[in-house]
Amino acid sequence: MADGINFVSTWHFIREGQLQTDTEAMLMPGEQVLGVYQTVRDQAVFTDKRLIVRDAQGITGKKVEIFSLPWKSVQMWSTENSGKVFDIDTELELWTLIGTIKINLNRAIDIRKIDQLVSQAVLG
Repeated sequence: MADGINFVSTWHFIREGQLQTDTEAMLMPGEQVLGVYQTVRDQAVFTDKRLIVRDAQGITGKKVEIFSLPWKSVQMWSTENSGKVFDIDTELELWTLIGTIKINLNRAIDIRKIDQLVSQAVLG
């Protein structure tokens, strides 16, 4: 980590979803959405340029924090599938200069599709 920074953030998404209006408004002209995953209130948007995470906070969810991670910041990533009956999640982990971002996904979400999205965005 650069200068001792050790930022770690974790989110959990349970299904594919539809793009939220406030997240859609952040997209640059020509930026392509590759996949959208969500919980009841939160959302991860994979585009060809970045990962956008919409984190609704508080009881009402009206306060929203939006993270934008450009793919060029990703130095390495790993995915882990759910291998056992009692293992309910798959995982995507992204390493950046400022720390690690971990996304837990319901095992119903195709982790190999996520592998393709990240590969296309980082390497393409």
